[in-house]
Amino acid sequence: MAIRKLKQVENDSVYCVVDRYLTFCKEWLASQPAPVVPMTLPDNRGGAGGFHVGLQAAVDGGADLVWLMDDDGIPEPDCLKVLLDHDDFDFWGPAVLAEQDPSRLCFPIRLPGRASVVHRMAEVEAAAHDGVIADVVIPFNGVLVTRELVERIGTPREEFFIWGDDVEFLWRARKAGARTGTVVAARFLHPATDDLGTPMAFGRTTYNHSPSDLKHYCMARNNLVNLRDYRGWPAALAFVAKTAWFYSFTRPTPGRLLLSARAMLAGLRGDFTGHRRYLRG
Repeated sequence: MAIRKLKQVENDSVYCVVDRYLTFCKEWLASQPAPVVPMTLPDNRGGAGGFHVGLQAAVDGGADLVWLMDDDGIPEPDCLKVLLDHDDFDFWGPAVLAEQDPSRLCFPIRLPGRASVVHRMAEVEAAAHDGVIADVVIPFNGVLVTRELVERIGTPREEFFIWGDDVEFLWRARKAGARTGTVVAARFLHPATDDLGTPMAFGRTTYNHSPSDLKHYCMARNNLVNLRDYRGWPAALAFVAKTAWFYSFTRPTPGRLLLSARAMLAGLRGDFTGHRRYLRG
């Protein structure tokens, strides 16, 4: 779907599509004419591995600007053109809307200077200045990244496999002084997931619960590492407490408490191999 949509976009880009060892995609990708350039990895490296390899390949191939997205996102036909009209950023992207209801954001965002998050596109449009929400971007959903930034900070951490590699790359970019922003007139649709942002602690906060053990393992491990590295130990320990509360009281699941502890300890040890036990096939 994403490739078919990309072909509707008027530009002279080359599309580098990374197949993360999904065998059913190989023949179809191989049949695609230029400008699609398929890359098949020898093993399953998850989304993080795909973005790591694809971004590095694009830069090595001479790209000055790279447009990043996952396979389940759908850019509007004018998305890239609108983004390119705002080229005074290092790392910027579109408004990411729920495919099921484009009046709502797919991922709630916290606007600069506000403590609470917003969920509706109308709120984002009202807060924009000159059509942009500065210092806010939702990676990797139709975002543009400059060659200069990649050369300065590197690529996403492939060892994360899934979950948190996008946030880590964003926080790393901000730490390096990158200019980031969301162009609200550029639209990108993405399937919404109801379990993201599940209310907890009497509605005072939310938790990113996933029924998938693989996704939760990676989230618990990678998020703890990100918080420790970029927000400090108080934020990291708060996440540990939040996880313990959620699976003790909000959705009591002793098995999830054990899985969370195993994932977090692995992350603190620098072990990014434990997720493999949850891979199918």
